[in-house]
Amino acid sequence: MSNELLKINNLSAKVEDKEILKGINLEIKKGEIHVIMGPNGAGKSTLASILMSHPNYEITDGEIIYQGEIINNLSPDEKAKKGIFLSFQYPEEVPGLTVESFLRAAKSSVSNEQVRLMEFKKNLKEKMDLLKIGEDYAKRYLNVGFSGGEKKKNEILQMAMLEPTLSILDETDSGLDVDAVKIVSQGVKMLANNSNAFIIITHHKKILDYIKPDFVHVLIDGKIIKTSDASLADEIEIKGYEWLKI
Repeated sequence: MSNELLKINNLSAKVEDKEILKGINLEIKKGEIHVIMGPNGAGKSTLASILMSHPNYEITDGEIIYQGEIINNLSPDEKAKKGIFLSFQYPEEVPGLTVESFLRAAKSSVSNEQVRLMEFKKNLKEKMDLLKIGEDYAKRYLNVGFSGGEKKKNEILQMAMLEPTLSILDETDSGLDVDAVKIVSQGVKMLANNSNAFIIITHHKKILDYIKPDFVHVLIDGKIIKTSDASLADEIEIKGYEWLKI
């Protein structure tokens, strides 16, 4: 059985009439952690949105192949049920819906099975302890009054509970202090195994001080222009992106 999880072939996409992605090629195997770096406006978040079928973006060319199936036209919920997870750069606040209720509903929806309450609560407490999240957190309304770090830790908690095969983390380290970055990083390392893969999107290397990726890709002006190992992130930290531009 093939170890390939995701293959992106010549992917181009636009928002309204503006072309953002201009022929992305990327292959991801199970057990790998990939980092996509690039300056603001390069197309990083657009790529994440396209992979999860955001309605504002239109694929104009290319294919997204996930576990051997072309998934260009699948809806976000269909992709979620197939094991794809996206953490948002700016999570929404949902008054009236507790974190616990949201996670239980999400787990039921993705698995297509009724989640037993006591088993769910036990699992949730284990994951919250691991991520150093207080028990009262589960009773709070989703993202309402949360700090930037709490919102990001909440998304890692979602990922821990849903156990996706492919996790796409869009600027997960943005706005986090050092301690929160450590907790998010520990969450990723805790969940990473030979059956899943991660795409971590960032424009700086703070989170990479704690997670060692298998590959670092640089995306500039809608194209991946360089791929290397983790040392590429160190070079970018020193030199910036100008030296990579064609």
